[in-house]
Amino acid sequence: MNASNTPPSSPATATSQAASDAASADWRIDRERAVKLFGPQAHDWPIEIVEETGSTNADLMARMKALPRRANALPRPIVRVAYLQTAGRGRRGRPWYAEPGNALLFSVACVLPRPLEGLAGLSLAVGVALVDALRSLPVAAPGQIALKWPNDVLLEGDKLVGILIETAWSTDDASAVVIGIGTNVKGADELAAKVGAFNADAPPQARGTVPTALQRVLPNANLTDTLAAELNALEPALQRFGVDGFAPFQPRWNAVHAYAGREVVLLEQGQEHARGVAAGVDERGQLLLDTAGGRQSIATGDVSLRLADGAA
Repeated sequence: MNASNTPPSSPATATSQAASDAASADWRIDRERAVKLFGPQAHDWPIEIVEETGSTNADLMARMKALPRRANALPRPIVRVAYLQTAGRGRRGRPWYAEPGNALLFSVACVLPRPLEGLAGLSLAVGVALVDALRSLPVAAPGQIALKWPNDVLLEGDKLVGILIETAWSTDDASAVVIGIGTNVKGADELAAKVGAFNADAPPQARGTVPTALQRVLPNANLTDTLAAELNALEPALQRFGVDGFAPFQPRWNAVHAYAGREVVLLEQGQEHARGVAAGVDERGQLLLDTAGGRQSIATGDVSLRLADGAA
């Protein structure tokens, strides 16, 4: 446009435009800051950021399946972040709702020096890392960030983070895995309304935990700082799990267990499968449930955990 046809901007207009530009950029990841906060590992872990994709898990799964099946097939983990996932999903194929800029959606692909059976408890170990990561941020109520078996992070009882782990291949000494993580950073009210509408016709026992967002306890929550905090916690956690499995994470998991000592119900395909008092997890990540018939160990599978009083 010719300059002579452009009206001069008043100071108020310029200020308004600057505020608008800042607001529009606020939801995007500041890559330079994220890499700086992630530290030396950022140079070893490639971090890809894309505007949109079907699923970051699916993207990385395709790459992992194409690798040779050996322990040194991937020298370092790969991180893939997307502002929008058009085919994002959670556990048991549930859709994952997120508006661009409101949720941090990323996947980490890695080869762990463990056979398939050695991956027991991986989602719980990742959960421990994420709780510690989010508690490291200047949140108002760090103690209210806790774990729900087997793979959710809760904030004041509501769902803050979901974890989805998929295995691309495994051998006797290595497994290629993709860890998908979705963290609700902003927009809790809009998300709750959307999920509520989706669940309107579902029976109460089929509804998941109510979603919330990090902004609830951290008003200036943003994707950049959240990404860096989570990666900083995941980097040593994955190394440790690769060497020792879940056992070293068991005490910490039990220490941040949201439902410890509370009566819970396990549902399988919407029907009650077991009921008892949650007593933590064992060294393999199995849920320990004190029932009328004694203590039971529950392996992860096609089951859902709810508080017996229906609070979650």
